[in-house]
Amino acid sequence: MATLIDTTGQARTPERPRHPEKAHKAETPILRKPDWIRVKAPGSAIYHETQKLVRDNKLTTVCEEASCPNIGECWTKKHATFMIMGDTCTRACAFCNVRTGIPDALDAGEPERVADAVARMGLSHAVITSVDRDDLEDGGADHFVRVIRAIRAAAPATTIEILTPDFLKKSGALEQVVAAKPDVFNHNLETVPSLYLKIRPGARYFHSLRLLQRVKELDPTMFTKSGIMVGLGETREQVMQVMDDMRTADIDFITIGQYLQPSRKHAPIDRFVTPDEFNSYETIAYAKGFSMVSSSPLTRSSHHAGDDFARLQAARSAKA
Repeated sequence: MATLIDTTGQARTPERPRHPEKAHKAETPILRKPDWIRVKAPGSAIYHETQKLVRDNKLTTVCEEASCPNIGECWTKKHATFMIMGDTCTRACAFCNVRTGIPDALDAGEPERVADAVARMGLSHAVITSVDRDDLEDGGADHFVRVIRAIRAAAPATTIEILTPDFLKKSGALEQVVAAKPDVFNHNLETVPSLYLKIRPGARYFHSLRLLQRVKELDPTMFTKSGIMVGLGETREQVMQVMDDMRTADIDFITIGQYLQPSRKHAPIDRFVTPDEFNSYETIAYAKGFSMVSSSPLTRSSHHAGDDFARLQAARSAKA
């Protein structure tokens, strides 16, 4: 993909298209959401206070960029998931609403601004994610480390959960991040292996699985977490196999949520999975040995992450 910049005297550069790689894709209808996926529109005073803090610190959140349906609930509780390394991803996943293209250079002041926001919001558990940065030699690993260290300095009591890219072909990157000692290492498998070429073409299922397994090898005490979306065309048997694969990799925590189509240019929804089916997945996942399971239509990786982390700690203590 080439990005053309007109430098012939324009007052300002026009806004980049959000998904240039999807511009020529055929549109697909967006299915009407069932009643169990309805959410209250954001707008409380605390929501706007959180929004102002994010704006004042010049930060990006996955809550906004990925059009998370839980933003109203989370921001009203002063919870936000910070997305570091810019708002532009080098991947072009069919399910994702984050802007794609050629990213800007890293912002050296971002780690301190994230840490300041964490401290000012009084977060007991902070979740940090990022765009994919395949353009960087280390995939952004050092930037993750800098953010973790800045939060430790500004808010020592805050536990830290990171949701990372796959660091594909970035030798030593994973080891660098694990050495920074986040409390939870999360990397999402996103979907079943047979749908990767269609849904997550820039990634490799078994590389992502191995990444999480490697975290446990490097630090057996670190909690690992991964999630998938359903409603993309996967079968129940395929979801079960992903659970088994995760347990083979010793993953502690699985999240399962409904895929929601961001636009007509994104991958279509195959179907809406019912709450009863999500409850069934939860029961089966616990039976397979996961310490923590979050399975519901509105489950997202960072939704209720702080409460879930406390339950995860309690589950480990109970097993011990």
